[in-house]
Amino acid sequence: MLSVTAGRRIYLATEPTDLRKSFDGLSTLVESNFGMDPTTGDLFVFLNRRQNQVRVLYWDRDGFCIVMKRLEVGTFRRTRTAEGKLRVEIDAGDLALLLEGIDASRARRSKRYRKPREHSHADGACRGPPVC
Repeated sequence: MLSVTAGRRIYLATEPTDLRKSFDGLSTLVESNFGMDPTTGDLFVFLNRRQNQVRVLYWDRDGFCIVMKRLEVGTFRRTRTAEGKLRVEIDAGDLALLLEGIDASRARRSKRYRKPREHSHADGACRGPPVC
């Protein structure tokens, strides 16, 4: 069971990934394609081309962890896509839906308050003085 603690962000790769990659290969993708540090503790989710396998890479205090799942029947459905972007941020609910095989595009989310997040300089969306 994968539990996502508060403060961790979850990023879903929008393009299919060669899941023969392991710790080093996936962490290199995070650095080179996403321009992010894979040792932040954030979760990085990758699907293969056939969408029947998923890998979640994250840093756990002193090393990388990978959670893998392969479906015997059916496919995973990406919860969101963004044209021109290599990754999208999703929340823990979206990840749970993806792993359970629920098509989130057909689900309707009730309106909820969401506190705006501060952007880091790595996102290129900082406003005002540096906070990171």
